Amino acid sequence: MMMNGRNADADTMAPVGSHGRQAGFLSRRSFLVGTGAGLGALALAGCTTGGMSLAEAKKVYGPVPDEKFPIPAVNISKVDPKYYRRTVRYETKEATGTIIIDPKKYYVYRIEGDGLATRYGANVGRDGFRWNGDVVVGRKGEWATWTPPKEMIARQPEAAKYAAGMPGGLDNPLGARTLYLYQDGVYTLYTIYASIHPESIGKGVTSGCTGLLSQDMIDLYNHTEVGTKVVMLPS
Repeated sequence: MMMNGRNADADTMAPVGSHGRQAGFLSRRSFLVGTGAGLGALALAGCTTGGMSLAEAKKVYGPVPDEKFPIPAVNISKVDPKYYRRTVRYETKEATGTIIIDPKKYYVYRIEGDGLATRYGANVGRDGFRWNGDVVVGRKGEWATWTPPKEMIARQPEAAKYAAGMPGGLDNPLGARTLYLYQDGVYTLYTIYASIHPESIGKGVTSGCTGLLSQDMIDLYNHTEVGTKVVMLPS
């Protein structure tokens, strides 16, 4: 295994995929820490934020009503504008389509070629749960089922009601879209997932997974094929 760092916490909740295998892990109640600082000063009309105006951000991160479970608009006052989606210069030898995660800067890049990348703000693993290495997208899921492992049910009995699986939905920890990360044909327990918690972006809050705002995750998901290389940079 090329991956380095601590693996998934056995006491975190994990979803189950169509074949009954563990497929990611995060609890909405346990993986978030702290709250985002207010950015009220940026609400001034005409203010630009790293290449995207507030008006544009409200549109990009607006509601997504046509989803199976309609996604609400992001409260962008809880997101540092530097984490808004944008196209940036990014020189790399990786092929077009490759996903690069930079946990130090809380960014996810999708390589577009010609020295450009689409950059998304992200949350990443908290201290003690960060890792690095090359993996691939082994499978994809929309509104995936999530199931707590028995270890967590033993410690948090209230999770027992999801022992048979928590159906997809806004309250489901995996959110609207999930990319499951594999290495050497084995599921790593790590995912890139959709978050409805804007205050988590730019923070280390998970047990090793990487979260994007739902609107960003849908964009990344739609441009990512199974087999895509994912590079987790050292933290």
